[in-house]
Amino acid sequence: MLTAKMAKALNEQINAELYSSYLYLAMSAYFQGENLTGFAKWMRVQADEERMHAMKFYDYVLARGGTVKLTAIEAPPASWKNALDVFKAVYEHELKVSALINDLSSLSQHEKDHASHATLEWFVTEQVEEEATADNIVKQLKLAGSAPGALFILDRELGARAPSAGAAGAT
Repeated sequence: MLTAKMAKALNEQINAELYSSYLYLAMSAYFQGENLTGFAKWMRVQADEERMHAMKFYDYVLARGGTVKLTAIEAPPASWKNALDVFKAVYEHELKVSALINDLSSLSQHEKDHASHATLEWFVTEQVEEEATADNIVKQLKLAGSAPGALFILDRELGARAPSAGAAGAT
């Protein structure tokens, strides 16, 4: 059984993950409008992955006898200056999500909630990957600079991203 404090924090994380999905969907729409369809696809896959993360928390709360309390999702930005600014925002956002996950992990330890702590370890590891991926794309975009050919190649590369196995089947 979840403590009230842990249940509240997990519900807040569900909202944060859904916001992440919403943010990446907005970024996908931005890239689609810029005719960068590879970037748009990458963001759409990322949006699906974030929704999958929200559903992992959702299912976990229910499995532990908690109540899921969905709240309003903040509206994300709708436009950016360029692809580099988008991915800088992605990197900053992933750092923020990592801090939220770390806070949850610390809370689970404080609450002596070993099951939650074990579940959160997956998310801690996932965030290391999320940060590294975003940082790598930022670095590639900085290297590309204003060279349209480099942006075209990166767009094609990012467009090859396949949905994660869990995202396609998440409900």
